Amino acid sequence: MASNHSQKVEAIADHADADNDSSHVNAKSIVLSNEAKVEQANAHSLINPKKEITFTVCTNDIAEAAHQIADQKAAAAKAAEEQAAAEQAAAEQAAADQAAAEKAQQEAQQAAQNAAAASAASAASASSSAATTASTETTTNKGTFKLSFYDPSVLGSGLGYGGVAANLSVFPKGTRLKITLSDGTVWYRTVNDTGSFAAGNPNQLDVAMPNSQIPSAGVLTATVEVVG
Repeated sequence: MASNHSQKVEAIADHADADNDSSHVNAKSIVLSNEAKVEQANAHSLINPKKEITFTVCTNDIAEAAHQIADQKAAAAKAAEEQAAAEQAAAEQAAADQAAAEKAQQEAQQAAQNAAAASAASAASASSSAATTASTETTTNKGTFKLSFYDPSVLGSGLGYGGVAANLSVFPKGTRLKITLSDGTVWYRTVNDTGSFAAGNPNQLDVAMPNSQIPSAGVLTATVEVVG
């Protein structure tokens, strides 16, 4: 390339005016300078040849993105599975709670029914027992008697309030009496004492009773029966 260039420049110089030696010299100088530059350039290109720039497509980012997408899909699927499991567990728990509540309600109703049945049976048994007692109790009607009252504790007696004082020739000690008042009230008393009135009042009973409970009338009448 330097030789062709020099030839072109020298040819230009040769065609210059023959009498113009300075132009010829200048042309020669230009040729020599250009040749030096060309040679220098050629030498530089030989020492430092141009490197080809190559581009390598990097697949690491693509692969990483694919992994991230796959991980996200897997995480979403796992979350959906866990949510479904939680919802199913909640539904099962709700069903179990409802079943337990229904069972408790049924048991409470059954217990109430059993209690009602037991109460009815007890009442029937008590009624039957009372009827049996009434039917088996034998009494002897002794007629109508006057009733007077006294408080044994005021008199210093320790006989208590379960007895009556009576004429012992009519009702011996230990006789159990059924005393029925005119209003239907029934008292059961046992003869355990006698009184000064007994000699002249064989048809009178002196009933032991606290002063606070003695009827205001003071003297009553009642039908008296001997029990047993």
